[in-house]
Amino acid sequence: MKRQLINYETLLKVAKVIGHSHDPEEVALMTVESIKTALGTKGCSLFLVNRKTNELELVTSFGLSDEYLNKGPVSALQSIAQSLQDGPVAIVDVMDDPRIQYPEEARKEGIASILSVPVMSAGNIVGAMRVYTAEPWEFTLEDVNFVQALAQIAGMAINMARYTKGLKSSIDIMKTMRDVQTRRTTRRTPYEGVPVSVPAGELGM
Repeated sequence: MKRQLINYETLLKVAKVIGHSHDPEEVALMTVESIKTALGTKGCSLFLVNRKTNELELVTSFGLSDEYLNKGPVSALQSIAQSLQDGPVAIVDVMDDPRIQYPEEARKEGIASILSVPVMSAGNIVGAMRVYTAEPWEFTLEDVNFVQALAQIAGMAINMARYTKGLKSSIDIMKTMRDVQTRRTTRRTPYEGVPVSVPAGELGM
């Protein structure tokens, strides 16, 4: 019951931000931070698909190191590709699953399990939300539904930005996230798990 209450309160908090904020980038940042905090996991990241390169390009992340985030290009065809086609995918052991593109880097980062769910915008899959745990984690249906709900909110933020900012591609919408992130981190006391934003290239929707 306590976990359900936390998840419900998190959804209300993020929904409230959407209702009052005209800054979709801020919504995306709060979404990954809220997932990580509510579930008590190691980290959470939001990716968008670059249709030209078939790569998952990092938009924003919370709880993971720069070294892991900069490990190399993430292939939409190799890295838990099923979650971009069939829906949520849970990887219980990253060291013993062929769907993981960088298992050794995940081990060094201290990642044991990963949940990947698709991010939708205007009815199309445009990216993935991924949750990382430090211990082997059997993701429950409640966990999956919670992350899916917030991934939908991230998709809404992307779609909102397309209309409110008149931008033609999802990745352009998120290019300003580094500046947003800098403003947020300079206002808080440094601690482990500070959000990180990485600029990405042009996306084909």
